[in-house]
Amino acid sequence: MSLCARCRRETKPAPALAVFALLALSGCSSTGDFGRLNQELVTDDIHAWVGEEAATSVGAPISAYNLTDDERTLRDLAFPLIEPPYDRDRWDAVVYEFGEKRSFQRKLWTVDPTAYYRHLQAMLQRSSTARYNQLIDDMRNDIGRIEPFFSTARRVVDLDRRRQASMEQIPDLSPGERINAQARIGENSLTIAWVRNSLDQRCAGYRFALNHLAIAEPEFAAGDADRVLTELQQQIEANQVVVAAPRFAAGPVAVTAQQVPVPVTK
Repeated sequence: MSLCARCRRETKPAPALAVFALLALSGCSSTGDFGRLNQELVTDDIHAWVGEEAATSVGAPISAYNLTDDERTLRDLAFPLIEPPYDRDRWDAVVYEFGEKRSFQRKLWTVDPTAYYRHLQAMLQRSSTARYNQLIDDMRNDIGRIEPFFSTARRVVDLDRRRQASMEQIPDLSPGERINAQARIGENSLTIAWVRNSLDQRCAGYRFALNHLAIAEPEFAAGDADRVLTELQQQIEANQVVVAAPRFAAGPVAVTAQQVPVPVTK
C-alpha cells in the first residue's frame, strides 16, 4: 500500500444514518431555531468531511491526523458558507451536516446563479415583500458568518506556516508523518479556497435574484437589498487570505475564485 493511500482515513459507519432513520420514523425536524442543527445531534467532528471533500475533489491525499480545535472550527464555520442558504431548514438537515449524501456534496460545487432566485419564487409564491426580506436576511446572515470564519482561517494558515517551517527543521520525521502533515495543510488550504469560491457564487446568485426581482416585482426594498449586497461584497474583499501551499501546489496562492481547483466529477 502506498504512503498516500496509507494516510487516508478508513471509512467508518456514520451516526447520521441512525439519526436520520429515527427522524424519519418520528417525523421530527433535525433543525431548531434559526435553522441550526439541534445540539443533541451534533458531534465534535460532524463537519470533518468538509476538508476531506475539498481534498478528494482535486485528487489530493487526506490526512490521518486528528483535527486541531482551530481546524475543527474552520470546518464548522465553513459549512454554512458552502451550503446553499435555502437548505438550512431542511427536516433532514442532519444528513447534509454529516455529509452523507454524495449527490449533495456534488451539488455544493455546482455554479448556478439562477438557483437562488428559483427558490425564492417557489417558496414564497404570493408575497413580493417576503421575497425581498428573505434575500436581505440571507445576505445579512452571510455577512455575520464571514468575520468568524476568516479570523479562524488566518489562525489556521499561520499555524500551517509554522508547521511547514518546523518540518524543515526536523530531519527524523518519517515519510508517513510528512505526508500526513502536508495532506492536512492541503485540506485546510482547499477548505478556505472552497469557501471563498462559494461566497463569490452566492453573491452572483443574490445579484441575479435582486436584478430579476427588481424587474418582475419592483419594491422600495430593492434599494435596501442592493446596499446589503454591496456590504457583503465589501466584507468578502476585505477578507482575502493567502494560504500556505499544499504539497501538490507550486507555491502560496491568494484565495480567489479563479484559483480554486476545479473538482473532479464523481
